[in-house]
Amino acid sequence: MVSQHSDDPVLRPSEGSLACGGVSDSTLTMYTTAWCGYCQRLKAQLTREGIPYFEVDIENDVDAANLVEEVNHGNQTVPTVHYPDGTFATNPSIGQVKAHLGLG
Repeated sequence: MVSQHSDDPVLRPSEGSLACGGVSDSTLTMYTTAWCGYCQRLKAQLTREGIPYFEVDIENDVDAANLVEEVNHGNQTVPTVHYPDGTFATNPSIGQVKAHLGLG
């Protein structure tokens, strides 16, 4: 089950779920870890900009960690963003995310 609070654009997966394709065709998925400063920054920027996203902590989801490794040539580099169009970006700026989504 996924929940979304009206003041929080982040969608979080329930325990043990994988968000390989995101919640919907229009929501991006961000693969993160709890300790990643770049992840914290991008999450804050997405929230500030009102851009909804689905967050998956790769330390709690083996399948997600494997996907991130596959996309990043064997490295578990986060944040890794999976866009609704199926493409990925590693450690994108908020400007790059907005441009890719056609928002900037």
